[in-house]
Amino acid sequence: MKYTRGKKIWFALCALLLLAALGCGAALRVVSSRLLSQREAERWRGENEREFCQVSCFLPQDSAVGLKEIYSFRYAVLDDLSAAGEDRNEDVYPFIDAWSVEGKMMITGDKGTTDAPVLAVGGQFFEFHPLRLLSGSYIVEGDISPDRVLLDSELAWELFGGVELTDMRVQINGEEFVVGGVVEREEDSVSRRAYSGEKGLFMSYDAYRAIAGEDRIDCYEVVLPETVRGYAAQLVAERFPNKEGETVVNTGRFAFERLLQLARDLPQRSAHGGAVRFPYWENAARIAESECAMLAVGSLALGLPAAVTAIVELIRMLARGKTALEEEVLPKAKEGVEEAVRKRARRRWEKKHGR
Repeated sequence: MKYTRGKKIWFALCALLLLAALGCGAALRVVSSRLLSQREAERWRGENEREFCQVSCFLPQDSAVGLKEIYSFRYAVLDDLSAAGEDRNEDVYPFIDAWSVEGKMMITGDKGTTDAPVLAVGGQFFEFHPLRLLSGSYIVEGDISPDRVLLDSELAWELFGGVELTDMRVQINGEEFVVGGVVEREEDSVSRRAYSGEKGLFMSYDAYRAIAGEDRIDCYEVVLPETVRGYAAQLVAERFPNKEGETVVNTGRFAFERLLQLARDLPQRSAHGGAVRFPYWENAARIAESECAMLAVGSLALGLPAAVTAIVELIRMLARGKTALEEEVLPKAKEGVEEAVRKRARRRWEKKHGR
């Protein structure tokens, strides 16, 4: 089959466009895979054959949701899962959750005092946000010592001039705490853009509540069994008190079809307002979503000419094959069959007449 020079040029262009589309797809996977805060369902699932789904609730700053509502939600989830056939065990939850609230406090170390952001965390926060430990260990729910805090590397260097600070002492709003370790903030490009760059500190939610004198969270994150598609999101919508806030299904948010839909809705989304102030990791995810939506559109647009060309050429090849079949192959086959029938009939005749 011979092609004109123009067609050869078009085929070469389609090949280049296809490579560019594959490049967009690869970039999409790289951007989305670096956001570890969006992948707790995968980590929690491990080798388990069951499906799990991560859901985040972002609450307005005047929200009254605190520990009482979180524990009520936990028991409601256990009731629903038990009704769905899950073995109920209040000591070992078939799900994982975390909560947090942002504040600002005066922090004093060996080299001085500074006013720094504080992120008070509860549940298994560092399972959802596995920041790299430079020293020490994470804060976890049920710690024997609720007065342990984690510094990020910026604050550690400012207050102590190093990162090996385990068991050192800091004062927070005049109260003494023990440094449990030092963490490094996320290094991916979207997280660096989303985070203000301020030095900060992590402390237990219980300790923060005692100092601040309030029981209020900004963010609740949970990974639940996905017994049927959409079950986790529906359970959160029905059971968690977040009517004035915003709920996000993290699992699958970078799926190709979802990104194409997001690309269509980006103008309305960029104009989003309201009383919810997203934490930096959600802002990072939203930046990544917008970029990935554009990459998904680019991948589709760049790959479309090659796909259409391939389909057209396949149809033409099939049409040419059909024509060749009807005009060349079938007549020759028919002649061959007729000739074989004639020869067979002649042999029978010769045998019958002794020739």
